Amino acid sequence: MVKSLMVHRVVLISSLSALITFSLSLFASQQEPVNQYQDISLIKKTVEDFIYRNTATLPGQIIANVDKIDQRHNLPKCPELEAFVPTGGRLWGKTSIGVRCNSQLATWTLYVLAEINVMASVLHIARPVSSGKALVDEDIAPQIVNLTQMPDGIFTDAKQVIGKVATSNLTAGQPLRSQMLRAPHVILRGQKVSLVVQGRGFSISSEGQALADAAEGQVVQVRNKSGKIISGLARMNAIVEIQP
Repeated sequence: MVKSLMVHRVVLISSLSALITFSLSLFASQQEPVNQYQDISLIKKTVEDFIYRNTATLPGQIIANVDKIDQRHNLPKCPELEAFVPTGGRLWGKTSIGVRCNSQLATWTLYVLAEINVMASVLHIARPVSSGKALVDEDIAPQIVNLTQMPDGIFTDAKQVIGKVATSNLTAGQPLRSQMLRAPHVILRGQKVSLVVQGRGFSISSEGQALADAAEGQVVQVRNKSGKIISGLARMNAIVEIQP
């Protein structure tokens, strides 16, 4: 009778041991798929870090919005994620950022949509400006805007525009652009000018008449006293510099 009870006890212990081993194996098999897949939040963080790191030199404040990544991506877990800009892409406005895994454990590439906004101060017209008028401080006002939505040729520094001349009538509120302005003329059409030729150890000057308006450093044609047309560089004080 005692022997029979001992046999039953051994069988019961063995059965319990087998059941526990089976349960642990089942639990491990259920947990394994979760652990072997890539954490989607780490992919998003990799994209965000990449954007902010590579736009640090841009003017103004960078605001990056990364689109939600589908949680159903069953990507193998990667020990080291690498973000990159796809061919033809750029870190500006609406764009796509690539994330790849190149390891012995996994090889995959995922593209994530993002929007990169660059908020900065841009010069705008503060009041109506007539064509031909040189800009002064009161004519301009800075406004914080998204640079990615602005046209080319805008200005961020007042020193770039003060003293420049409007090429057309400018309306208050519009952003200043390079094609709206020109350098002031230092030579006017019909003006009497001094033609100056300088070389090593000599300087020759004569009079002439400008045939066109010209800003500092621009090429202008001049008719000299003998009627010959000469080209030179416009300088301040009604001087046209002739290259020897």
